Amino acid sequence: MKILVGGSIAIDNVKTPVADESNLLGGSASYASLAAAKLSTPVHLLGIVGYDFPEEHLEMLKSHGVDLSGLERSDQASFTWSGEYHENMNDRTTHDVAINVLEDWKVKVPADLADAPFVVLANMAPHNQLQMLEQCTADSKFVVADTMDLWITIANKELHEVLKKIDLLVINESEAREFANTSNLVLAGERLLEKGPSFVVVKLGEFGALLFGPDQAFFRCGAWPLRDLADPTGAGDTFLGGLIGDLAAKGAISPTFEQLREATVKGSILASFTCQNFSTKALESAGNDEFLFRLEAFREHSNW
Repeated sequence: MKILVGGSIAIDNVKTPVADESNLLGGSASYASLAAAKLSTPVHLLGIVGYDFPEEHLEMLKSHGVDLSGLERSDQASFTWSGEYHENMNDRTTHDVAINVLEDWKVKVPADLADAPFVVLANMAPHNQLQMLEQCTADSKFVVADTMDLWITIANKELHEVLKKIDLLVINESEAREFANTSNLVLAGERLLEKGPSFVVVKLGEFGALLFGPDQAFFRCGAWPLRDLADPTGAGDTFLGGLIGDLAAKGAISPTFEQLREATVKGSILASFTCQNFSTKALESAGNDEFLFRLEAFREHSNW
């Protein structure tokens, strides 16, 4: 079933304790669309790039089944992020963010994509998320949104409007605590449910994720035990894309909590590949057999 993914498409420059790479594919929508296409098609990418965006990144996405008919091109420079990970990969310093094409971007959903039953509002400004959602016309659709601490701080009112219109919120643990005004993650998940969405996922990075649903439904998902962490950039966006890809593969427009549990696990497994190389390189090369191997091994790891 058709998946529409909207959000940032970026050029990343990433430094870690062992390597330094530039001109990488980045952006929330890039990772999410590629991950979704690993589990279901068609996937349609909605975003904007500038004159300087490397064509090979777009060709890679197309080669993996991501449709780019919703991609806008601009004569401005592309959105660019430069950052550095420290010895503890949970610690990151952002050195530069060049908004460029995103500064005045107004989301335009092509008419032939507006009826998508699965809508992903990947991390972008809440007003862009609202613009995108207002143009999505399917009577029955499942809408998932991601966000970040910046929007909690500077666009809180609009972000609350987004939450009233979505089915699932995906957010990392520090942002969940900030947004819900509590250090207790269980309370945070429950308070975020009260803001509108039917389900909430709190991402825990290397420790997995928490899934919250109606009537105090709760699920704790672990993470694949990685021994070779290279670059965690985009892991959360990969998780988001994998989750929605699994739901779309099942046609679960109104998913049960049990279906969301399984989708959460599959998103977590896909995110593990992303962390094993810079940018989307490991995710690109991850085959279905390797994915299924990790899924079954993870089932054994989690069974007691």
